[in-house]
Amino acid sequence: MHLNGRIRPLKNWMKIDPELLVRCQKDERKAVEQLYEFCFHLLMPSCFQYHKNEEDARSSLNLGFVKIIKALKKVELEGFNFIAWSRRIMNNTLIDEYRKEKKHKSRQTITDDDQQLEYYSEGVINASESNLGEQNILELLDELPELTKNVFVLYVIEGYAHKEIAEILGIAEGTSKWHLSSGRKTLREKLELLEMKAKKMVV
Repeated sequence: MHLNGRIRPLKNWMKIDPELLVRCQKDERKAVEQLYEFCFHLLMPSCFQYHKNEEDARSSLNLGFVKIIKALKKVELEGFNFIAWSRRIMNNTLIDEYRKEKKHKSRQTITDDDQQLEYYSEGVINASESNLGEQNILELLDELPELTKNVFVLYVIEGYAHKEIAEILGIAEGTSKWHLSSGRKTLREKLELLEMKAKKMVV
């Protein structure tokens, strides 16, 4: 299901057949093709968080899928959470690409104290609470500065802690907190403007 050229994330109730993973471990071609289709719908939303066009998003997905297939052969499948595991591999792949593109990325020193950061971080953006919905959230994310967007996605959407984000992106933990609060504040302001415009159009 597409959303302006993007793929909607799968709902939590979607599960993968463990037998399919067993067949993939045996390199059965049809099983690998079926797993790719599943991963396409599962992981493309994450790829679109880092790429604005479908070609680059697909390229990252293919790279991540190759890593998934190789690593899957060494996995013990009993009690295995494929969805969480594959998302982590995909995220690491996307982050590795980001690092390569940003070799000369400058570090930013942040002096704000934690209380001030928490104050500005209050009010997590929730698409379900906005009349504008998921589509506008995704579009507004693309308007954030790249590093701010990546911190926001890793923390709010992927569930990483600031310490992990700092290690992943090569920044200070305080810098990660600052970018999160800045991203949230900017998104709230942009959403409020869009909602005001929408109400005026209705009137």
